[in-house]
Amino acid sequence: MRKPVIAIDGYSSTGKSSISKVIANKLGLVHMDTGALYRGVTYFANTCCQNEAGEINLKDFVKNLNQIKLEFKQIGDELVLFLNGKDISKEIRTNEVSANVSLIAAQKEVRDFLMETQRSIAEQGGVILDGRDIGTVVLPDADYKFFLTASVEERTRRRFLELTNLGIKTDENTVKENLISRDKIDSEREVAPLRKAEDAILIDNTHLDKNQTIALILSYIKDF
Repeated sequence: MRKPVIAIDGYSSTGKSSISKVIANKLGLVHMDTGALYRGVTYFANTCCQNEAGEINLKDFVKNLNQIKLEFKQIGDELVLFLNGKDISKEIRTNEVSANVSLIAAQKEVRDFLMETQRSIAEQGGVILDGRDIGTVVLPDADYKFFLTASVEERTRRRFLELTNLGIKTDENTVKENLISRDKIDSEREVAPLRKAEDAILIDNTHLDKNQTIALILSYIKDF
């Protein structure tokens, strides 16, 4: 029997990736962290395509997209993202990447570059993808669609804790401003804006912990 395709979209720091990983393990699915893919491309732009002012040269960046090879490798229980053979799993979580990922993700060339990879993985079923436009653009025919949201205050707390645990120094006000800016850019961009698909199930996990959110999502998924 074909296993389902599950799309989980939502705002930053609602736990999309970590929740998707657990659900994938519980249901025997493959998890693809699409947010990590966009962060990987942004990391490339930050390190290889900046001008003298330290800003990303978008024209130069787009010309060099074909130099990017992103792949996930299984290391222990984790799928680790590699860029051209280098483990960048920590680098993609820095403030420098977070500050530019919405700009990079808004570029049509980038979304086209990554879309075929995502669709080819999902074609055979048995996959869960999380991101911002999975249920609306990448996999509009997904068997199950969910949209995660939470208050900006709660998302700030989660993101700050994540960065602290990674040893990345920042402050909560900087984190909050970054989240608000990303929300605005993601929701208002012309190409594949962040929005809830009409047939997606809305999950507000402001007052739910990770396990409670997972249990709620699983309650909607029928046996297969």
